[in-house]
Amino acid sequence: MKKILLIGVLLVASLYGIINERQLIPTEKKYEENSSAVLERVIAEKKGNVQVQGHGTVTRILPDDTRGSKHQRFIVTIPSGQTLLISHNIDLAPGIHSLRTGDSVEFSGEFEWNPQGGVIHWTHHDPAGRHVPGWIIHNGKRYD
Repeated sequence: MKKILLIGVLLVASLYGIINERQLIPTEKKYEENSSAVLERVIAEKKGNVQVQGHGTVTRILPDDTRGSKHQRFIVTIPSGQTLLISHNIDLAPGIHSLRTGDSVEFSGEFEWNPQGGVIHWTHHDPAGRHVPGWIIHNGKRYD
């Protein structure tokens, strides 16, 4: 009986920790606004670790990154003319097999600035539930 009680207490404590951990997502990782203006601002300010949404045209499709977690990679040009790398984890979300140069995409993910303009990653759900879920929409289908 003591073992069952101890297991119950440990289970409740670990669940409490998971729930509290989800509440401790840093402010900069929370979804800021639903606008391209935020994306333009974080690019101009060379920021990172910011959840953004945007849209653009696929201008280049790169080979998948197969080191570690697999990522589908492609370059989009957003309305300002800036190019961004989209790095979409295909171990956690379905790949976009129909993607072609010239296609329009919408995206939500975490922006990280780099000298080439920046990268959008976390375009998928977080199985641990600790990160804001991202997504990509292509031809009306959502990939997350």
